[in-house]
Amino acid sequence: MKNTPETVPKPDVEAWIPFNRPRVVGNEFAYIRDAVERGRLSGDGAWTRKCEAVLSGEMEGARVLLTTSCTHALEMAALLLDIREGDEVIVPSFTFVSTANAFALRGARIVFIDIQPDTFNLNEALLPSLITPRTKAVVPVHYGGVACAIEPILAAAEAAGVAVVEDNAHGLFGRYRGRPLGTFGALSTLSFHETKNVFCGEGGALVVNDRDLIARAEILREKGTDRSRFFRGEVDKYTWVDLGSSYVLSDMLAAFLFAQLEQRERIQAARQRLWHRYRDEVADWAHARGVQLPNVPEGSSSAHHLFHLLMTSLDERQAMIAHLRSRGVQAIFHYVPLHRSAMGEKFGGRPGDCPVAESVSDRIVRLPFYTSMSVSEQTRVIEAVRSF
Repeated sequence: MKNTPETVPKPDVEAWIPFNRPRVVGNEFAYIRDAVERGRLSGDGAWTRKCEAVLSGEMEGARVLLTTSCTHALEMAALLLDIREGDEVIVPSFTFVSTANAFALRGARIVFIDIQPDTFNLNEALLPSLITPRTKAVVPVHYGGVACAIEPILAAAEAAGVAVVEDNAHGLFGRYRGRPLGTFGALSTLSFHETKNVFCGEGGALVVNDRDLIARAEILREKGTDRSRFFRGEVDKYTWVDLGSSYVLSDMLAAFLFAQLEQRERIQAARQRLWHRYRDEVADWAHARGVQLPNVPEGSSSAHHLFHLLMTSLDERQAMIAHLRSRGVQAIFHYVPLHRSAMGEKFGGRPGDCPVAESVSDRIVRLPFYTSMSVSEQTRVIEAVRSF
């Protein structure tokens, strides 16, 4: 069966509950106007610095650099780690393509690792067997905003002299044993895509926890120049000093993002309520149907990025998506395992290499989940799920 839902007539758009509904939450338009009136619409302006200061506070004082996307932040990480042809980088198969592509662009061989069946995070027990003398980095992904098993990942990486880069696209505001996700590896990345908890349409950030990498990270982001030092008055002119690209976010988008960040506590409280209501009100139905709900292990505090159902089979998943669509609810699946993709096969990926990722990919359904979701909208989704 194709990995797409059946074609079902879409209900009246007024009654349609989309998977995501991005909304302004505060002063977005006022701050964009301010950015325009300041006459600084390019990157690294006043609003960029405001966002970076807030995010640095959330990341325990790490240097945070806004970027045009999480993808570009990952590409910066690959440059900072001097990834080269022949190096190996370990990534979970169940993730967005950028997690792997950023390192493949530098010539790395991507090594796919399977996931845990409860959290869908990297299976840390498999990691030591995949590390070789050529391994340069491991990239754990905090799926759905729930922490990976950090300690064994860090221990395996440290023992082998391997860098850890956290793909924290889902995990801003999540924690592990009280510590923010994204503060464990030498580097981590954030996403502000419109589907994320706080967003600016397109955007991301590189979090530099290893202070020895800060100066070069600033250079890479500014097209390989020391422009950041120039604007701080540390040099009297700037010039080309290293490799790099144009990774800076427009200050207009940073202005929008800052308005979102101002409301981060309200946003997170709303998402937490939505997440727990879903779980509480479908729990008995899920148990009776053999459907698996999200798991947050002890010690983890979820970022509440998404809510999913893990159905019993691909056919059941497809039927659930079609059923919800017929009732005006847009539910969707998630990643196709990277080792099964055309590009993944070029890195040696074969069917059966990551069986848990393959099974989860076939069975997962993500329910509508957005900050502005009303009680009545969520009630409709819950009733539609329970009627399946």
